[in-house]
Amino acid sequence: MIKRYEAPQRRRIVLMRHGSVSYYLADGTPVDADAVALNERGIKQAIAAGETLARHGVMVDRVITSSLLRTQQTADLVLEQIKPSTTPRRSACEALQEIRKGDYEALEGEDLHQAFLGIFHGRPASSTRFQGGESIAEVYQRVLPVVSQELSDPNWDCALWVLHGGINRALLSWWLCAPDGWLGNLLQQPACINLIDAAQRPEDSIVRAINLWPVDLIQEGERYSTIEAQLLEYERGLHHRKSTD
Repeated sequence: MIKRYEAPQRRRIVLMRHGSVSYYLADGTPVDADAVALNERGIKQAIAAGETLARHGVMVDRVITSSLLRTQQTADLVLEQIKPSTTPRRSACEALQEIRKGDYEALEGEDLHQAFLGIFHGRPASSTRFQGGESIAEVYQRVLPVVSQELSDPNWDCALWVLHGGINRALLSWWLCAPDGWLGNLLQQPACINLIDAAQRPEDSIVRAINLWPVDLIQEGERYSTIEAQLLEYERGLHHRKSTD
């Protein structure tokens, strides 16, 4: 008797990045990234994402954010648009905060560029650090236990996860090439949508869509990554501060 194929059981995760925030003052001085709120663009982006999900009838029964304000604000705006029939169970997880930065303000030139961009180029080593802070390996050590716990929870069918650009790259890389490997070139626009049909094991999961951006679906005018834009903004401010000293 021929044994028929049994597909893995999968559930939908709508994985989003938070909407736009302003990480630097006009003179390029970094603000407190742990406290920053959505700016006007970020609010519009989150609403557009929620409207897109609502048009397609997406209903969520579980919501995961990090413990940082910008992810929670984005989730609130998305939920206002999709209007779930029952209030979804929510968790704000400190372990899912963005990759932790180190001290990079004394760096210039190539050292500064590597600190910003190193983990977002190709397939960097697991020891590569973001802005002198956490390494890729350290990110996975704190993030994957939370993911495993959520995937072991049977009490949801469609979940909204609103997290951060670096953390989303970690998760998408894990789903695409577990058990190892980090795909640095996976772009995450503010308030973008990724669709994952998640099984218990990453190799049984399906990544259906990456970086859908409702405010500009084709992204025709975009040529920089989000982290490149941050680096350029920081360098402009650095030059301005030096010229006025």
